[in-house]
Amino acid sequence: MRRLVVKLGSSVVADADGEPRLEVLQRVCDVLAREHLEGGEVILVTSGAIARGMRVMGLPQRPSSIRELQAASAVGQGKLYRIYDELLREREVTSAQVLLTFFDMSARTHYLNARQTLTTLLEWRVLPVINENDTTATDEISFGDNDFLAAQVAVLVSAEELILLTDIDGLFTADPRLHPDARIVREIDDFGALEEMEIGHTTSPLGSGGMRSKVVAADMASAAGISTVICNGLRAEALPAVLAGEREGTRFAAREARYSSFKLWLKYAKPSRGTLLIDAGAVRAVREGSASLLPVGVVAVLGDFDAGDAVDVAERRAAGEHQGPTLGKGICNYSSQELRQVTGMKSAAVREILPRATDEAVHRDYLVLD
Repeated sequence: MRRLVVKLGSSVVADADGEPRLEVLQRVCDVLAREHLEGGEVILVTSGAIARGMRVMGLPQRPSSIRELQAASAVGQGKLYRIYDELLREREVTSAQVLLTFFDMSARTHYLNARQTLTTLLEWRVLPVINENDTTATDEISFGDNDFLAAQVAVLVSAEELILLTDIDGLFTADPRLHPDARIVREIDDFGALEEMEIGHTTSPLGSGGMRSKVVAADMASAAGISTVICNGLRAEALPAVLAGEREGTRFAAREARYSSFKLWLKYAKPSRGTLLIDAGAVRAVREGSASLLPVGVVAVLGDFDAGDAVDVAERRAAGEHQGPTLGKGICNYSSQELRQVTGMKSAAVREILPRATDEAVHRDYLVLD
């Protein structure tokens, strides 16, 4: 019994006029229902609520203001889910609508609650249909055509595979719409090689993602040990081929999982609120000795944050507050105001100024390195 997350982009869900591609959605539901009824655990992540709302309201183009995007989503969300619900029910599959926001992923308690809900639905043999709750999301905390959301969900539920369905055949060496001689890349097992490719942000008129967001999602999922495929959801044979293990689209190999589920959440879901610049000695202790970061090793605090927020940890370059390479991210035990009072101080001196402070600015158990 395998656990899959399948994500449909806006261009797969709706045509250029915002009309649902019912034949495509029927085919996808056929395949997913078959997988489900044969014992697989399937989660569907969908975009398209805004596109559906645009069509209903007769909007000529995708809105640019956040309030109009939220309103369009409010109009389209229920109507889009009803399509999936009816198609899956016709195929004897019970579905459930799940709306998530970035906050649900970035707040640890909400993250665990989301995992429990999705796990329970799968145990009940219910197929979750997930979308971002665009009606409450803001410009700064949206997922971007749900690619990031889909990867987060795959990590959240420890899926075996993430499948991103879009309107092109996979990842090319350059944008095939601009470069006719671009070649499709079938396998990615070295993410460093991606730097040599032109991976752009080109999107459909209805979407907000692009190939770059899909590659970032694939990187995230593969780092958690989840293989990922980007393929053309408009081709009837593509999704069945992927599920059969055949060569289709671009496959990103699963990497050996380096982190616990907590550190995956910290690395990919919890946003950084500031940056700690550390000296060379602290860099060696953290990177080579897996040590905690103490205030004595912190030379500068950038940004404003509270105790318990995530912060980036970076090497100081030269004198002052010049930021060098980022080493990782961690949960800070101090607020920015507190830590500025004790940077460079040893633990005994720190306790004289902040009697209740812990020895560690960032404990090694709450620090994840890049």
